Amino acid sequence: MTSASVTVDILDQAREQVLERGEGLSESQVLDVLRLGDDRLEDLLALAHDVRMKWCGPEVEVEGIISLKTGGCPEDCHFCSQSGLFQSPVRAAWLDIPSLVEAAKQTAKSGATEFCIVAAVRGPDEKLLAQVAAGIEAIRNEVDIQIACSLGMLTQEQVDQLAAMGVHRYNHNLETSKSHFPNVVTTHTWEERWDTLRMVREAGMEVCCGGILGMGETLEQRAEFAANLAELEPDEVPLNFLNPRPGTPFGDLEVLPASEALKSIAAFRLALPRTILRFAGGREITLGDLGAKQGILGGINAVIVGNYLTTLGRPAESDLDLLIDLQMPIKALNDTL
Repeated sequence: MTSASVTVDILDQAREQVLERGEGLSESQVLDVLRLGDDRLEDLLALAHDVRMKWCGPEVEVEGIISLKTGGCPEDCHFCSQSGLFQSPVRAAWLDIPSLVEAAKQTAKSGATEFCIVAAVRGPDEKLLAQVAAGIEAIRNEVDIQIACSLGMLTQEQVDQLAAMGVHRYNHNLETSKSHFPNVVTTHTWEERWDTLRMVREAGMEVCCGGILGMGETLEQRAEFAANLAELEPDEVPLNFLNPRPGTPFGDLEVLPASEALKSIAAFRLALPRTILRFAGGREITLGDLGAKQGILGGINAVIVGNYLTTLGRPAESDLDLLIDLQMPIKALNDTL
């Protein structure tokens, strides 16, 4: 069978299966998509966009993130400059409550409906949870915005506490496929992360779970990761692309080629037709301005605006201008409550 006939087959299959019936691609089908030649990229992105428009609609969800505790993490995630185990320039620091509230205000001004409080920890201790509770209360008193958290692995008691605080969505990334995870992290297991996500879902919070592409995984493992996420059925999947950080074990890896990144975006949309698929870290260095436009027209329906945790993003105004240019309405807060 020629590569051309394989190309037609998988796109035709996806059009009938995903676009018409709303059934996500299987792991083997995602792998077929990832193996497509660059000459088929335009057709693939157009199909992914059609799927997104049919099953999610035209709205784009905008989110800002802020780090309550930065650096000094005891885990050895090989991509992360916040690990206290690597010779990276990020050092431990805490953010005070007034700064947190100000960040939430600035996020809301950008049109964002979601504000995520993040901490570089294995899991939260009592001090951190108390700080989060105080921060949420202070934000609620002054800002009309949904609050999400990303605080590492949780116990059942901690899940219940966050749910009681009114946390709307909890982010905990699986980061990569189950088979590749031991090459990325050795201080905890993929299953520990999965257990936290299960408890979050059962507590009634929305589940936000994605990962980072370009960490040395094979195309097979990338397809496996899409299938892992499809099994989890998260409400949101943030797609990051590795931005190699000096001093980390992955600091010398090559940046993912833009065509591979765009194929991955489309493939994940075809695997997860109804999921919020969010542009996250690394998109600037991987895709640039043109690629950002192609991604939003190739399956993406949410963005993080402004800066990330340890790297700079595009100015929020640039992303908002792009959405206006593409005639993509920003999701209103009252539609998400």
